[in-house]
Amino acid sequence: MENEIWKSDSRKEWWRKKRLNYNIGLIVSGILAFILYIIVVEFVVLKSEKRWEGELTIFSIIFQGIGYLIMIGCANLLYYLGPISELLIKPKNAKNYRLLTYRIGYWFSCGIPFLVPALLFIEFI
Repeated sequence: MENEIWKSDSRKEWWRKKRLNYNIGLIVSGILAFILYIIVVEFVVLKSEKRWEGELTIFSIIFQGIGYLIMIGCANLLYYLGPISELLIKPKNAKNYRLLTYRIGYWFSCGIPFLVPALLFIEFI
């Protein structure tokens, strides 16, 4: 017996096809956010008079990378909120609803990694 969320083959296929693009966006935004983090640390934090408790070592970079992979996994679990919400809301125009829901989720998820360098910048500026 198939899960009720996936009764509609078109819904199942639509969300499945978008998942790769979603994951690529998460990976790219994570890499760009980490580069921005390094820039903020180098040009703002280390030049600030405030004391910084962080460090940039190979171990910390690997640790942050593993943590980000775990967060990508969590984001993929939350990805199911799109088709679940579609099932609950039952929109009249499924195509528009899917596009809007996907775009909101995509940009929200890809924007979250940038909070760390942004907050660090705000704290040390």
